[in-house]
Order: sequence, then structure tokens, then C-alpha cells
Amino acid sequence: MLLIGDDWAEDHHDVELQDAIGRRLATARLAEGAEGIARFHELVARHAGDDPDPADVVVGIETDRGTWVQALLAAGYQVYAINPRQVARFKERYGTSGAKSDKGDAHALADMVRIDRDQLRPVAGDSHQAQAVKVVARAHQTLIWERTRTFQRLRNTLREYFPAALNAYASLELISTDALELLIKAPTPAAAAKLTRSQITAVLARARRHNRDQKAGAIQAALREEHLQLPGPVAAAYAAATTAHARLLIALNEQITAMEEQVKAHFLAHPDAEIYLSMPGIGEITGARVLAEFGDDPTRYSSAKARKNYAGTSPVTRASGKSHNVQARYVRNNRLADALQRQAFSALRASPGARHYYDKQRAREAAYNSALRQVGNRLVGILHGCLKTRTHYDEATAWSHHAHPHAA
Repeated sequence: MLLIGDDWAEDHHDVELQDAIGRRLATARLAEGAEGIARFHELVARHAGDDPDPADVVVGIETDRGTWVQALLAAGYQVYAINPRQVARFKERYGTSGAKSDKGDAHALADMVRIDRDQLRPVAGDSHQAQAVKVVARAHQTLIWERTRTFQRLRNTLREYFPAALNAYASLELISTDALELLIKAPTPAAAAKLTRSQITAVLARARRHNRDQKAGAIQAALREEHLQLPGPVAAAYAAATTAHARLLIALNEQITAMEEQVKAHFLAHPDAEIYLSMPGIGEITGARVLAEFGDDPTRYSSAKARKNYAGTSPVTRASGKSHNVQARYVRNNRLADALQRQAFSALRASPGARHYYDKQRAREAAYNSALRQVGNRLVGILHGCLKTRTHYDEATAWSHHAHPHAA
């Protein structure tokens, strides 16, 4: 058996090969790309002996994505994606100085897959369809997060020099394209006060707003009220920053809409989509995010408990001596946790069983977030059963052990 540590960087990989008893067989720095992976295979062939079995080659690397990882999986090697925090803690066995080097990290990774392999998680063998869903779902969510950050910057800028705009465009939502167009058209208090009702109405018409005349009148009145103002040159500088943020938000709105269509198309093409959509509180976007983060490798989660632990919805127990307490898991996949919380919140309306279970936790004096997390934990277990048996969600069956007034 060959144990390999692969410390990757943007343009190269430092690798170390060990045998089963930890002897260092070789070290190398390989270029990223086809030439580098070819040299990787040559190193394996040189040290694997006669008639090697690819499954006897075990690789530890600090990522589970990219063409390099896919090439390792395609070769039939066992690949373990290891959290960098785990590697840092493991290296403390060698010393506490905090020294770091690429060769040292490759050595630690090789040691980890040799010594602690049973405690590590192999890279899941997700289908190409699931990988595609993951790419578009994560890109869509990242764009939404970026829009939120850009919006906060815009809002803070307006508070500094043009707070009247926050009030004037509140009925439109400042993140909407028509509000942003009005800001671009008149980014200073003086310019905004000169906007005519017809100019405002035309922008609202392009956005297909209802009650355009009424809204245009209210916006115009709010923009023409007396407000404190900054000197002209300072206001103009702020206006330039506002215009840049507004144009960026318009572009993000367009790309989020386009990416949403891609998310729906890839998700609906996946064979598990119908099972996910049968779950309460899950729509196409939430379903795509949950599928993306769980993957579709049927061997990845040995039990519902394993899936719950990965999701971070199950609690973690801390016991030492006379101390014993149960806490929420905060080290988890945040993208998955966000999607599951959204599902649990929506399920309170869609599922009488989920609502009864939530009310039961609240009656036990559980806090709102704690009760919602427990609903999410229960739903993850139900999803695991549905995927395992290839059946759709059934309200009565799902909550049979948590009887409620609406159960059949």
C-alpha cells in the first residue's frame, strides 16, 4: 500500500510517498495540470510494485474539488479530503512551534492517511449530475451573498450623505433594479430633488410596478423634503461611490436571475429531485442546495445519524468528569445549515407534523433557534429514509412516532 500526502497550491503540488510502515519512499514537487498528474502516476507506478491495484494507493489532500482531485478519483485511488484545521492540529504531534512548510504539510498528510485513515472521510463518489448541481447552486448562493454585502456598502454610503434616499425608496426596496436606476439617474440630494414625476413614473413602468403614479408622487415628495446636506464636492464624491455600487447591484441582480434558471434546470434533471421536492418546506432552489451539499453517493452516509452529524443539525455532547452538557454543532457546512434552516422554517406551514413537533419543543422551553434546529434534524432523518428506500415523503409515515392531532 502507498500512502501519499499532497499539499496543493495554485500552480504546484508537493507530494510525499510512504509505505505501510511510514518509510519515506519519495518526495516531489509537481506542476498543476496534465504534466503534473502524469508525473504523479509515474511515481506511483515506480513504487507500487508489480501489478499494482489503484485501490491500494491512498491520497490525503486538503480539498475535494478541482480537476486534479477528479483525475485522482478517475485513476481509482482512495482520496481523502482533509480539513486544514485537522492538519494543523495533527502537526502539533511533531512540535508546538507552529513552523510551516509545503514539504512538512505533505508529510503530515501522508502520516494522517496512514495512521488516522479510519477517522477521515473519503471524497464522495458523487455523480456528474450532482457535481453540476453543486457548482451552480454554490455559485448562485455566493452571488446572493455578494449582493447582500454590496447592498450593505451602498446603504452605509447613503446614510453618510443622502439618508433621504433610504426613506424615499423604502417602498421599492433599495435592492430592486428600479430604485437603483433612480439612484444612478440622481445620485445626489440636489439632483434627486429635481426629478420630475414623469421621470420617476417611467422608471417604475419599466419595472412593471403597480400604483405607479401614487408611488412616484410619494417618492418625489420624500426627495424634496428639507434635509441636512454635505458640501457639493463631498456629495459628488459620495455620489460616485453610490453609482458604482448601484451599477454593480444591477449586474448582480441580472446574474442571480440567470443563475437561478441554471440551478433549477440542473436540479430538475437529477433523478433524486422528485424525492427532495416531496419533502415539506423544500422548493427547487432549497432542494438544489441540500442535494448539492449532501451529494448523491449512496454509500457516503451509513445511517441517518451520520447524515445528521454531517448536516450539523444533531447536537454534540461534551462530558468531562461531573460536567455533562449538550450543545449545538457550530463546526459544520454553513451552506447546508442555511438551506436546512430555511426548509425547517417553511415546513412549519407545509407540514402539520413538523408544526406539532416544533410546538412540542417550544413547550419544553426550547428557544426558537433550538426548536427549529430540532425540526431540521428530524427532517434530515426523514430525507435519509426516503432516499434510502427511494420513496416520496408521506406525512403520516414521517411523523408516526410523533403523533399529532392531524395524523391519519
